Amino acid sequence: MAKTTVTSVLAIGAMALLGFGLSGCSAAQEIADSVEGELSGGESEVRDGETQEVTESGDLDVFKLAVGDCFDDAGSTMVSEIPVVPCSNPHDYEVYYEVEMPAGDFPGDEAITTQAEADCTAQFATFIGLPYDQSSLYFSYLTPTQQSWDDAGDRLIQCIVTDQAAQTTGTLAGAAR
Repeated sequence: MAKTTVTSVLAIGAMALLGFGLSGCSAAQEIADSVEGELSGGESEVRDGETQEVTESGDLDVFKLAVGDCFDDAGSTMVSEIPVVPCSNPHDYEVYYEVEMPAGDFPGDEAITTQAEADCTAQFATFIGLPYDQSSLYFSYLTPTQQSWDDAGDRLIQCIVTDQAAQTTGTLAGAAR
């Protein structure tokens, strides 16, 4: 079955949303301190302190999203928070793999997309149990923006899986469909 990848779901960009129009180190530091303070509180409210598993529905800073997390559509392609839910609840997406891009200058959107497509396709079969071209499921990815790369050191590509026909309840690991 031939299909295309859903690529316009989300783009990681908390700093892009926060950073426009700001200049000077002190303003950037104030934002970073503010974001850090908000992150530590929000994460503890949705994650189990011991297992780090999402146990409550709520908004989680996009930079705190991890493999195994499930979430609903954020309604935008540029987000600072993701509406996470326990995977036992109905959800739109699940993070199944992540890869850190090498340090250096921002490689450009095309290079990041190429890397995301290659890595997410390669890891899809390992997670789902079927090659992507044989599956009824689709993948997309969360990627750094120029702004998050430069301002927050964001190098993380996260692969996410979805069933476009309906929300999923439980993990899709080993679903073989």
